[in-house]
Amino acid sequence: MQNFLIKKFIKDYDKTEDPQVREAYGKLAGVVGIVSNTAVSAMKIAVGLVFSSISILADGINNLTDASSSLITLIGFRMAAKPADEDHPYGHARIEYITGLIVSFLIIMLGGQMLKASVEKILHPDALQFSLLAVGVLVVSILMKLWQARFNMKMGEAIDSATLKATGADSRNDVISTTAVLISLFIGKLTGYQLDGFMGVLVALFIVWSGISLIKETSDPLLGLAPDPTLVGEIQSRVMEHEGILGLHDLVVHDYGPGRVFASVHVEVDANENLMKSHDMVDNIEKEISSQLRIHLVAHMDPVDTKDPLTQTVKQQLKEIVEEIPEILSTHDLRVVSGYTHHNLVFDIVISPGCEKSDGQLKAMIAGRLKEYDPKYNAVIEVDRNYAG
Repeated sequence: MQNFLIKKFIKDYDKTEDPQVREAYGKLAGVVGIVSNTAVSAMKIAVGLVFSSISILADGINNLTDASSSLITLIGFRMAAKPADEDHPYGHARIEYITGLIVSFLIIMLGGQMLKASVEKILHPDALQFSLLAVGVLVVSILMKLWQARFNMKMGEAIDSATLKATGADSRNDVISTTAVLISLFIGKLTGYQLDGFMGVLVALFIVWSGISLIKETSDPLLGLAPDPTLVGEIQSRVMEHEGILGLHDLVVHDYGPGRVFASVHVEVDANENLMKSHDMVDNIEKEISSQLRIHLVAHMDPVDTKDPLTQTVKQQLKEIVEEIPEILSTHDLRVVSGYTHHNLVFDIVISPGCEKSDGQLKAMIAGRLKEYDPKYNAVIEVDRNYAG
């Protein structure tokens, strides 16, 4: 069924890197979610009201929030596909995350209301009728949710959408809550124990927890997550495969939403090579990687003097110092200005995210160690953070 829907309603469905195709995937997932969740929700709410089952009613409300989520997702994908403009030069792709936040708060609010109703049902219970109709509705709902989970997971994987993957996971979790409600019906039928209110509390708590989890998933990209290690590794390997590149550092990746990734990196070249030749090489690196990885890469060229003996000596000494201090990941941009009474060593250090020492402490440690090699060394150190993971 899902392959049929994809091929029927998405033109060029295999070109998932195309922003228009990505939007089509999101719109299709949104429409399918609205239709299927509304149908399931209507059946559950009707059965819950007819048979006075707060747990079935809560489960139906949960599915209604899923339908609302699909509607907001549909709107979000539509707005996120808008091109960049004067006020938003990086595009509008992060709207996809904002719509997820809206859905999250809606889910928590409805979950709180259902929790209140479930507690009242525990305090003031009434007889719950066992019905094959209710059982049938719950079984149909479980089957529908299993299909939804598989459908949304496949759609999310096709376009690498965290929102659709989360929707698929939410559908899979709904199977658990609905199964629990179904089991409570049979327990009530066989034993006479009325677990409806208690099961309603569990479902309501599950709804609230789902909303809280979704807030974290959608807010993390807005706050700024560490870039995908696979992407970082790809950038590094593709830069270093070019003959003439001595090293790289200061790789920074900014995610402005799906399909809107901007990166910058400093690449080291031999200062004794022809300047125009090196510039041409770096320019080609920018174009190739931007095209191959579908990101916008800016590469800065850093010349390194490979023939100065003192520079090479200091470079080796710094390597030995870095190996002794676990908080320091690497050094770069070394420039040696030699003189009669002292030598200025200008360089940057990259520290680990978990470093507990202050910048001043690290600088003092390195400066002291360098003095042990040569009292003439005067360290001028800049501290960098590791933004690429």
